[in-house]
Amino acid sequence: MSDDSGAQQTARFDPSQADAKWQRAWDEAQCFAADSNSPKPKSYVLEMFPYPSGRIHIGHVRNYTMGDVLARYKAMRGFEVLHPMGWDAFGMPAENAAMEKGVHPGGWTRDNIANMKAQLKRIGFALDWTREFATCDPEYYGHEQALFLDLYAGGLVTRKQATVNWDPVDMTVLANEQVIDGKGWRSGAEVEKRKLNQWFLKITDFADELLEGLGKLESWPDKVRLMQENWIGKSQGMELRFALKGDGVVGGEQIDLYTTRPDTIFGATFVAVAPDHPLAQRAADGNPAAQDFIATCKRGGTTAAEIETAEKLGFDTGIVAIHPLAGGDLPVYIANFVLMDYGTGAIMAVPGHDQRDFDFATKYGLPIVRVVAEDGADAATPLAEAQTGEGRIVNSDFLDGKSVDDAKAAVIARAEDAGWGEGKTVWRLRDWGVSRQRYWGTPIPFIHCGNAVSDGEGSGCGVVPVPKDQLPVTLPEDVEFDTPGNPLERHPSWKHVACPKCGRDAVRETDTLDTFVDSSWYFLRFASQPADKPFDREELAKWLPIEQYIGGVEHAILHLLYARFWTRALKAIGLIDLEEPFASLFTQGMVTHETYSRNQDGRPVYYAPTEISREARAARLTADGGEVEIGRVVKMSKSKKNVVDPDAIIADYGADAVRWFMLSDSPPERDLPWSEAGIEGCGRFVQRLWRLFGQYNASAAGEDITLERKTHQTIAAVAEDIEALSFNKAVARLYELTGLAEKAAPSATRSETIRTLMLLSSPMMPHLAEEAWSRIGGEGLIAQAAWPEVIESLLVEDEVTIAIQHKGKLRDTLTVTKGLPKDEMETLALASEKVQRSLDGAAVRKVIVVPDRLVNIVT
Repeated sequence: MSDDSGAQQTARFDPSQADAKWQRAWDEAQCFAADSNSPKPKSYVLEMFPYPSGRIHIGHVRNYTMGDVLARYKAMRGFEVLHPMGWDAFGMPAENAAMEKGVHPGGWTRDNIANMKAQLKRIGFALDWTREFATCDPEYYGHEQALFLDLYAGGLVTRKQATVNWDPVDMTVLANEQVIDGKGWRSGAEVEKRKLNQWFLKITDFADELLEGLGKLESWPDKVRLMQENWIGKSQGMELRFALKGDGVVGGEQIDLYTTRPDTIFGATFVAVAPDHPLAQRAADGNPAAQDFIATCKRGGTTAAEIETAEKLGFDTGIVAIHPLAGGDLPVYIANFVLMDYGTGAIMAVPGHDQRDFDFATKYGLPIVRVVAEDGADAATPLAEAQTGEGRIVNSDFLDGKSVDDAKAAVIARAEDAGWGEGKTVWRLRDWGVSRQRYWGTPIPFIHCGNAVSDGEGSGCGVVPVPKDQLPVTLPEDVEFDTPGNPLERHPSWKHVACPKCGRDAVRETDTLDTFVDSSWYFLRFASQPADKPFDREELAKWLPIEQYIGGVEHAILHLLYARFWTRALKAIGLIDLEEPFASLFTQGMVTHETYSRNQDGRPVYYAPTEISREARAARLTADGGEVEIGRVVKMSKSKKNVVDPDAIIADYGADAVRWFMLSDSPPERDLPWSEAGIEGCGRFVQRLWRLFGQYNASAAGEDITLERKTHQTIAAVAEDIEALSFNKAVARLYELTGLAEKAAPSATRSETIRTLMLLSSPMMPHLAEEAWSRIGGEGLIAQAAWPEVIESLLVEDEVTIAIQHKGKLRDTLTVTKGLPKDEMETLALASEKVQRSLDGAAVRKVIVVPDRLVNIVT
């Protein structure tokens, strides 16, 4: 590679050859295998691992490219980098495939892993594949079972009866997210609420810690911390007791209520209880109408959003509660919007200041009383909707005129003094139910011994942990999915075992663990992988916490909260020394694409971008030439078919053009619209940079201080940008330096700038950089080269451009030494030919000099 003659290199960069060539070289050199025993400082970079759905889409590519650039950069800065990859491989999609396609979930999953791994390799990610695992590997989930038993021994696992979403067709528990409009997401059956014995992890034991810990996560996005704070949901309120009367009420009987607004107690006009509250169950005893109402509630929506938006329904029990301060009778209703697992399952309803209560009271003709008035509001004016804001207390006896906070304190004090209530903190967070009636998951490692014992020792040993030396409890391969329900429950032999305690006949637990458990500790296993235990404590300490974690904001609550809990729980039982697993979190924007559709029978039918011929303002279906509707630019999804397959793009433009596009233009936290013009432009820049690299000349002579200064400023700035994950800014700086180098005259400085550009671009376009590096005779692989050193003195600008004005207009500019004295600036300005032409012989009355910026000449 030489520019002796000034001729530009004409051969094009061929990614179809270079990409595979350098990927093989990296594998052979084990460039990205992390060494825990290295004396280098450690850096752990991790993107959330993918579910093996079958194909990597372009959104994955953006996520992993960001982490890859940071990992490669950290290695160049002298860090021992851990940048692993694995597969979040358990879950319902595999079981659905088994039911729909007649394949085994394991085979389907492993085929998908093989496809997706090959795709990731084609993009050239700097991943440590020596640490790869899938959560469906018995080696992995066996260690997970051991940790689950450790948490059980530490008192953090419990089994209890709980209300669940039950799909009567698929015969399985559904998560709230799998209930759509009150129906099972796959079967479409009306979901029921059932009480089942379930396994729980006691996350509520850590509610305070998890909440307080958010304050220390300064390198997390504020929106994620706020989402977790709201999900944990600490609220200061009051538990109070109202006396009851009515048919069937025992003398002195009371009902326990919870409220976050004791200040509104004089606005209470009824009491509402959950359908599964004991009082509701008692009211339904022998009352068919009440029984039917409760059954209707159980068929209703189960998610918080559905309960919030559903029509408010109630059933009058005929029982009344006595107001402890006002003394009136409040009717007690069974209500479909009250949840048994929040507070006490019964509420003091204040329709004037809670919209759900307002809607309910309006429907059933119950009084609505204003007890909080905004400044200037008339206390007697009827409310058109619930007023939930601040104000002064009205219509409330001794509370009138108080602020909301003062009124809360006064009511709690009065109640505690009289013995009918007390202040109480309540959490929105609930213990984590981890039982799933599914096959494709980690078997819960317990055995149920319930056989009668003839020698009088009782009816069996109960629930017994599987001994650790019998782990892993592996899934049977010979299962069938032609019948709804859990294949483990009906397997002819798998669940039948001897009790580890008494040796008598017993059965295995047939529930499997929620797949969020698998992803709550996988990052620990990446860092340490001994065969005989889940991880080595000392080795974990070398790598954790993770320096940079990258993933979608859709995981802001459950995955991230569960991982934080799991880490703290393992610390609590003495297995690790870590509280927070992720020191810094980045949530990247999505890759978006416009949609293409036609309306058929009142419904849109979507087409993939590969089926479309795009014109200036129109799009046509290639198959028939007919026009299709161009929809909004939205998140890529299989349902809308607006997904771009990276393989086709890589085949056309190469991996580096795709990587460069992922980093260009949009800030990484914002959505990135995919465009053909954008990827074509990136492909052109790859070739442009290749041509510049071809002009490197090691024997060139001469200096260019301006270019040298800009080169070192770029080295420092790109480093800062990558560390801040401001990849689009780094890209812009490399564009700028490339343009300057292209225009510069041949010199030793120019060749050094070209060499520096190879190094600076290598984390982003590694195949191009490797090919160029090898052609100039660079030592070793550029993937293992050091980041260029910065000459600090060149970061300081020693020249400035000053403006020269006359009659309020710019007449000339001068480049001068920074800090030039005023009198010298004045002399140079007056000596300018352009200024002299503007003066045209006029006498100069005054010269105003602003150092390093401006000379203004007044005539």
